[in-house]
Amino acid sequence: MAKLFATKPLSVLMADAQETGGHSLKRTLGPVNLVALGIGAIIGAGLFVRTAAAIADRAGPSVVLAFMVAGIGCTFAGLCYAEFASMIPVAGSAYTYSYATMGELIAWIIGWDLVLEYAVGAATVAIAWSEYANRVLDWFGWRIPYAWSHSPFETAANGAHGMMNTPAVFILLLLTGLLIRGTRESAFVNGFIVVLKVSIVLLVIGIGWGFMNPANHTPLIPAPTTYTTPQGIVHHYGGIMGI
Repeated sequence: MAKLFATKPLSVLMADAQETGGHSLKRTLGPVNLVALGIGAIIGAGLFVRTAAAIADRAGPSVVLAFMVAGIGCTFAGLCYAEFASMIPVAGSAYTYSYATMGELIAWIIGWDLVLEYAVGAATVAIAWSEYANRVLDWFGWRIPYAWSHSPFETAANGAHGMMNTPAVFILLLLTGLLIRGTRESAFVNGFIVVLKVSIVLLVIGIGWGFMNPANHTPLIPAPTTYTTPQGIVHHYGGIMGI
């Protein structure tokens, strides 16, 4: 039982990180690349998709307050990660930090939790991208059939059943290939996409500001219901921990 909670000394972790063999990780990303990766994770499908759902179904105009509260909470989490990273400057994120402080069992649980977190996040982004891709195709008079743009667990109102979300699978395979290609190449593509996304957000704010109607912001906080809380807002700030 004691072995399950055996910690790995910091000296051993540092020695493993300084190996020159095939298991060492090459450091190719600088501060700009890392910040861009974090921004890319924050300004993504979560912002473009979940924000509309939070406004329409949950918080209404007070979604601004929800973003502020979630941002403050996630900032504290990001500061914790920053402290851990300065104390244990070794690859491995929360898995390594847990291994050094709480033991192997906790590190094993945290490691698989991170795998699940990023897997669910990747699936969410891929599905959102699939929906947007189908809407873009609508502009050209063509659309991927329901069966090939939805999972087997989904059924349309007209009774159509999904078989496989091919656009989501396609984008996952494409980005997986990019990651296999190399960290530097994927960081370059991410930087380009981040500039594009930030430009779109600023453009929407700049153009939409002139169409703002104060009457739509009253009341700021809608009447409370059972599920008023805009859950999912915290999901937008995952990039803070990723940096």
